[in-house]
Amino acid sequence: MVIKKDGTKETFDRQKIMNGLLRATVKRNIPIRTLNTLIDSIESELRDNGISEVSTQEIGSMVLKRLLTVDKVAYVRFASVYRDYKDVDEFSAELRGLSL
Repeated sequence: MVIKKDGTKETFDRQKIMNGLLRATVKRNIPIRTLNTLIDSIESELRDNGISEVSTQEIGSMVLKRLLTVDKVAYVRFASVYRDYKDVDEFSAELRGLSL
Protein backbone atom coordinates (compact mmCIF):
# COMPACT_ATOMS: atom_id res chain seq x y z
CA MET A 1 0.00 0.00 0.00
CA VAL A 2 1.10 3.54 -0.74
CA ILE A 3 0.41 6.32 1.75
CA LYS A 4 -0.24 9.58 -0.06
CA LYS A 5 0.59 13.07 1.23
CA ASP A 6 -2.99 13.55 2.42
CA GLY A 7 -2.83 10.32 4.44
CA THR A 8 -5.05 8.24 2.17
CA LYS A 9 -3.84 4.83 1.06
CA GLU A 10 -3.96 3.20 -2.33
CA THR A 11 -2.57 0.09 -3.96
CA PHE A 12 0.98 0.34 -5.30
CA ASP A 13 0.75 1.11 -9.02
CA ARG A 14 3.98 0.81 -10.95
CA GLN A 15 2.36 2.59 -13.90
CA LYS A 16 2.20 5.81 -11.87
CA ILE A 17 5.95 5.63 -11.34
CA MET A 18 6.45 4.83 -15.02
CA ASN A 19 4.34 7.85 -16.02
CA GLY A 20 6.53 10.12 -13.91
CA LEU A 21 9.68 8.57 -15.32
CA LEU A 22 8.44 8.93 -18.88
CA ARG A 23 7.78 12.63 -18.32
CA ALA A 24 11.23 13.07 -16.77
CA THR A 25 13.01 11.24 -19.57
CA VAL A 26 11.35 12.87 -22.59
CA LYS A 27 13.96 13.27 -25.36
CA ARG A 28 16.66 11.65 -23.18
CA ASN A 29 17.06 8.42 -25.19
CA ILE A 30 16.62 6.14 -22.20
CA PRO A 31 15.26 2.69 -23.09
CA ILE A 32 11.95 1.64 -21.54
CA ARG A 33 13.63 -1.52 -20.28
CA THR A 34 15.94 0.67 -18.18
CA LEU A 35 12.93 2.36 -16.59
CA ASN A 36 11.24 -1.00 -16.02
CA THR A 37 14.41 -2.30 -14.36
CA LEU A 38 14.46 0.78 -12.12
CA ILE A 39 10.87 0.15 -11.03
CA ASP A 40 11.57 -3.57 -10.60
CA SER A 41 14.44 -2.75 -8.23
CA ILE A 42 12.17 -0.53 -6.14
CA GLU A 43 9.53 -3.27 -5.92
CA SER A 44 12.21 -5.81 -5.00
CA GLU A 45 13.66 -3.58 -2.28
CA LEU A 46 10.23 -3.07 -0.73
CA ARG A 47 9.40 -6.77 -0.94
CA ASP A 48 12.82 -7.93 0.33
CA ASN A 49 12.59 -5.60 3.33
CA GLY A 50 9.05 -6.75 4.13
CA ILE A 51 7.62 -3.27 3.65
CA SER A 52 3.86 -3.45 3.15
CA GLU A 53 3.18 0.30 3.42
CA VAL A 54 5.32 3.04 1.96
CA SER A 55 4.82 6.77 1.59
CA THR A 56 4.86 8.54 -1.75
CA GLN A 57 7.81 10.54 -0.40
CA GLU A 58 9.81 7.35 0.21
CA ILE A 59 8.97 6.06 -3.26
CA GLY A 60 10.06 9.38 -4.75
CA SER A 61 13.36 9.18 -2.89
CA MET A 62 13.90 5.64 -4.12
CA VAL A 63 13.23 6.73 -7.69
CA LEU A 64 15.61 9.68 -7.41
CA LYS A 65 18.40 7.56 -5.95
CA ARG A 66 18.23 5.24 -8.94
CA LEU A 67 17.53 7.90 -11.54
CA LEU A 68 20.68 9.78 -10.59
CA THR A 69 22.76 6.86 -11.88
CA VAL A 70 20.72 6.68 -15.10
CA ASP A 71 20.52 10.32 -16.24
CA LYS A 72 21.16 13.56 -14.34
CA VAL A 73 18.83 15.64 -16.52
CA ALA A 74 15.99 13.18 -15.92
CA TYR A 75 16.87 13.28 -12.21
CA VAL A 76 16.50 17.07 -12.14
CA ARG A 77 13.22 16.91 -14.06
CA PHE A 78 11.79 14.29 -11.72
CA ALA A 79 13.10 16.11 -8.64
CA SER A 80 11.56 19.39 -9.77
CA VAL A 81 8.11 17.82 -9.49
CA TYR A 82 8.74 15.41 -6.61
CA ARG A 83 10.52 17.88 -4.33
CA ASP A 84 8.19 20.78 -5.18
CA TYR A 85 10.82 23.51 -4.96
CA LYS A 86 9.47 26.74 -3.53
CA ASP A 87 11.79 29.03 -5.45
CA VAL A 88 14.70 29.18 -7.88
CA ASP A 89 17.24 29.23 -5.04
CA GLU A 90 16.12 25.79 -3.81
CA PHE A 91 16.29 24.46 -7.35
CA SER A 92 19.74 26.00 -7.89
CA ALA A 93 21.00 24.43 -4.69
CA GLU A 94 19.90 21.01 -5.96
CA LEU A 95 21.78 21.56 -9.21
CA ARG A 96 24.94 22.66 -7.40
CA GLY A 97 24.72 19.54 -5.27
CA LEU A 98 24.79 17.37 -8.38
CA SER A 99 28.04 18.84 -9.66
CA LEU A 100 26.68 19.00 -13.18
